[in-house]
Amino acid sequence: MILTVTLNTALDITYRVPSLRSGASHRVSEVTESPGGKGVNVARVLTALGHEVTVTGFSGGTTGRILRDRLTEVPRLTDALVPVLGTTRRTVAVVDARAGDTTQLNEPGPTITHAEWAAFQEVYEDLLASASAVALCGSLPPGVPVGAYAGLLRTARAAGVPTLLDTSGAALRRGVAGRPDILKPNAEELAELTGSHEPSRATQDARRRGAGTVVASLGPKGLLAVTPEGRWRATPPTRLAGNPTGAGDSAVAGLLSALVEHRPWPDRLVRAVALSTATVLSPTAGDFDRTAYEELLTGVTVTRESGAA
Repeated sequence: MILTVTLNTALDITYRVPSLRSGASHRVSEVTESPGGKGVNVARVLTALGHEVTVTGFSGGTTGRILRDRLTEVPRLTDALVPVLGTTRRTVAVVDARAGDTTQLNEPGPTITHAEWAAFQEVYEDLLASASAVALCGSLPPGVPVGAYAGLLRTARAAGVPTLLDTSGAALRRGVAGRPDILKPNAEELAELTGSHEPSRATQDARRRGAGTVVASLGPKGLLAVTPEGRWRATPPTRLAGNPTGAGDSAVAGLLSALVEHRPWPDRLVRAVALSTATVLSPTAGDFDRTAYEELLTGVTVTRESGAA
């Protein structure tokens, strides 16, 4: 079982409009509603790849009930979310069909009490006993300590469970000290963490801060990985137009699935890039275009770079 942690789950709402104009009234052509939050998106992709996955984190209020109802529709997925008094947030994505751009609106999430945080940690420790890997993903809701991820990473390491961290801001700066086996920032998050906008230098710096491996998302340019075994770049054969929301989460799912299958790093990167690229063809995060994915598996280029890992 792969465990994904989403402390700030969400009900994702996606609107499609013919053309988005600031200050104007719009007629929505399509609405989709799905369970969300980065770790939930990762879990949905993992189940589509055939893996058994458990999701944990927090859920509450009306949106939390809708989210959990939607999770029951996902095969091979077990819901271990911890109930809270607050209301699960909503995220709204507005897709501009003409421009191909997506505007994202993210609510902050419910305030988590000390008792709710303690209850989650007990659930998390119990789930680690049967986990083959754990992904800790996304923002921290109000009330959760800023160093939460560092503590959760240490707990997983003590249980012998491989870890992946995908977050940003202060949660990333504090979390990397927990020594995740894999750190998966995008270029902007990596620059914020290290102060360097040069990906090769920044990934090495992030490793020195505690990460075992750093896999940086470079948008349409693919992935850069700095691992104990070496450095690789993985590049998609083409740039696909569509909705990029959730592409990074699909990359995480690719890395995790290949990790538990004991694949070598080049294979892990091919899968991650193929999934993230195929995700832009899907209307919502947590889904991907399977036909495009299978075609991309043979088109992704992985090159090994010289230099110290």
